[in-house]
Amino acid sequence: MSLLQAVKEITKFLDRHKIPYVLLGGLAVQYWGEPRTTRDIDVTVVVSQEELESFLQKALERFSPRIPDALSFARDHRVLLVKTDTGVPIDISLGIPGYEEEVMRRAITVSFHDVRVRMISVEDLILHKSVAGRARDREDVERILIRQRLQVDLAYIRRWLSDFAPLVETQDVQLLFEEALEEARATLRNQGNEVAD
Repeated sequence: MSLLQAVKEITKFLDRHKIPYVLLGGLAVQYWGEPRTTRDIDVTVVVSQEELESFLQKALERFSPRIPDALSFARDHRVLLVKTDTGVPIDISLGIPGYEEEVMRRAITVSFHDVRVRMISVEDLILHKSVAGRARDREDVERILIRQRLQVDLAYIRRWLSDFAPLVETQDVQLLFEEALEEARATLRNQGNEVAD
């Protein structure tokens, strides 16, 4: 499977260069939520400002750019769009110090199809999905909460959503999460599970 090979390629590259990372996106939803098809890899890295240019150059030496002038795009938008030798797209998001360092600290090492990777925590995946705010993201949040049977750190999620809310103009991130939480509670109750309010 070329996606699994791509996971091996990007994680090996990041480990070799001692770059802190977490996998997120569709692969993380598969791990924490429910299986779904994904054709790309989303990874967030934390690189100091002093090491940023060197990291971008090394990444572009190892992986092919998906767009013209990927380097300028990465500098402007903080995401490097590359692909593996087999054409699997990889979005390498350049994390911003502060919250992203907390994401790295909370990440867990898991075996993903016999490949050891750093996976985003369930709470941080829920935060990312709530901030993204698309209909699919809202569904993902609900399904993750159901699969985890609401066994997540709600205080942590709510604290960060409160911090992010003023920065997100496209939707009410707190409302999106609370609605998904209520739907998940209702679904679990309908399945005969005891659920705390």
